[in-house]
Amino acid sequence: MPSTRLSRTLLSRLSNGHALVALAIAAVVLPVVAAGCAKGKAPASFPYLDPAVPVDQRVSDLLGRMTLDEKVGQMTQADRGAVAKDPSMVTSLGLGSVLSGPALVPADDTPSAWANLVDGLQSRALTTRLRIPLLYGTDSVHGDNNLIGATIFPHNIAMGATRDPDLVREAARVTATETRATGPQWVFAPCLCVSRDLRWGRTYESFGEDPNLVIQMETVLEGLQGKGTGDLADPTRVLATAKHFAGDGDTAYGTSTSFAYTIDQGVTVTDRAHFDQVDLAPYVTAVEKYHVGSIMPSYSSVDWTEDGVGNPVRMSANKELLTDVLKEKIGFDGFLVSDLMAIQQLPGDYAAQVRAGVNAGIDMFMEPNSAPRFARTLLDEVRAGRVPMSRIDDAVGRILTAKFELGLFERPFTNRGNIGTVGSPEHRAVARRAVAASQVLLKNDGDTLPLRSSQRVYVAGVNASDLGNQAGGWTATWQGAPGNTIPGTTILQGVQHYAANVTYSADASAPTAGHDVGVVVIGETPYAEGLGDVGNGHTLNLSGTDRANIDHVCGAISTCVVLDVAGRPQIVTDELAKMDAFVMSWLPGSEGAGVADTLFGDRPYSGRLPVTWPRAESQEPINIGDKDYDPLFPYDYGLTTARR
Repeated sequence: MPSTRLSRTLLSRLSNGHALVALAIAAVVLPVVAAGCAKGKAPASFPYLDPAVPVDQRVSDLLGRMTLDEKVGQMTQADRGAVAKDPSMVTSLGLGSVLSGPALVPADDTPSAWANLVDGLQSRALTTRLRIPLLYGTDSVHGDNNLIGATIFPHNIAMGATRDPDLVREAARVTATETRATGPQWVFAPCLCVSRDLRWGRTYESFGEDPNLVIQMETVLEGLQGKGTGDLADPTRVLATAKHFAGDGDTAYGTSTSFAYTIDQGVTVTDRAHFDQVDLAPYVTAVEKYHVGSIMPSYSSVDWTEDGVGNPVRMSANKELLTDVLKEKIGFDGFLVSDLMAIQQLPGDYAAQVRAGVNAGIDMFMEPNSAPRFARTLLDEVRAGRVPMSRIDDAVGRILTAKFELGLFERPFTNRGNIGTVGSPEHRAVARRAVAASQVLLKNDGDTLPLRSSQRVYVAGVNASDLGNQAGGWTATWQGAPGNTIPGTTILQGVQHYAANVTYSADASAPTAGHDVGVVVIGETPYAEGLGDVGNGHTLNLSGTDRANIDHVCGAISTCVVLDVAGRPQIVTDELAKMDAFVMSWLPGSEGAGVADTLFGDRPYSGRLPVTWPRAESQEPINIGDKDYDPLFPYDYGLTTARR
């Protein structure tokens, strides 16, 4: 093939904007690819390279041209850190995917640097024999949260409190737009878990405890992917990942054997009827209504009570649920991606773990630092006949289908046309609206709220002025961190916008005299996954500092409001009588001013609890529908106010 023709073909695929970057990539890639054509690399006349050919035919054509090594490469995902150490891995293994976990970000954590990182790896992938593009994945669980400067939304539990599927869809659309404009085409979100125990460190990643609420909020999938697979190539869309299939929010306390976790990655002890109704139901909707493109199996296990408790099966090896139920019965036609090193928790040596995962139905394997070992091992397993070739072809066909539907063969490089919208005022306005809609008013004696701008306000508590705490985990880093880790507005800044006379004292040590109202902001500090499990250094009880702040401020100022900034309900039973008003503010993300919008009546309180609020930690697990249900605040509770 003449190099000039190849150059025109590839240059026509380069994305909008940043032409100099695109040309620089082309300058590296084109000579290599052109030279490769003389050695028998794929000419553009092959059917799989023709966008006019139906996707299923393109997949079939490409599969028929691939070697076993190339197929195994497509099933292999390495992380950005490992690839940075050995960039040749992209071509030597023919990697199907690269991911950026938290902290695995460019040294220059900017939108352009992200796009350059992804495009640089993509340029390498396009030098392989068949020019199969890479799929790049990132978390984006509440905004493009690995990118500092992105719009950070409230976590899912707060979005569940809004009871607003349209708003959830709009927020997801913003997340998809910001993510894809900076390179990644695939997000490991949303979590469709049904959280049944507040002691779980991932409670805030769930929309709530009722599967019907989770299903209602699955408009998040439409916001990410669009209305159908035909929308996936749009620069405002990404491939979504429903996780963690299935039962991860329903594991029994004390069953986890991972690290010091108490509930995360534990065992769902259940009968099939309960599992279908509670844990499986959201995935049926995700597949049948929203055609989710990928699903991530859980680290957790299932132990069926019908055959006697004591023989749990890890989801990564659960062929009954992954293949027989999800793929065959429900009809999931996307691909399954393992969680981070999940197969390494399976019994046996590494070969047995790989074999079990593939034969159970997992299609792509997140082996961040073990990609070469995984590829070698799977090749050996296939050649030995322990993994059938039909299983490999099924897995690779599913992965290739997603790549074709995303338009990566035609437009492999990042479309940067929306890069200027990252963290834009318009996007932040959507997040601020979501914060306001998520606020749940739990007590409001004497119509204390909304406040008046003329009131002299005393604000206490670290969480009033800490962006890291109000964003929570999965923000800039895996665990998140206190401090001004991201740009945004704090709750304090929101209060100062509305009230002219504001005193702030993080430890409530400033004089309280002369103030009309005290606002005490309590809550949690960031955590993620099992590190946030109760019993693993955490409790649902308020900290001593928070209790002292409530006692001091509410005892000194005649009108007292308490805001709880946390990823789950906390035990406030003994403190509640001291408050005139109590608001659950959740983890609002980058736009803390949204908390003040309701506090001062610019927007009404309308949120409702997506989970049951216990009287004591010992009540957990407690969920709507339980026998002898007697919580402090029931599921779906929330007072309303009018705009002032």
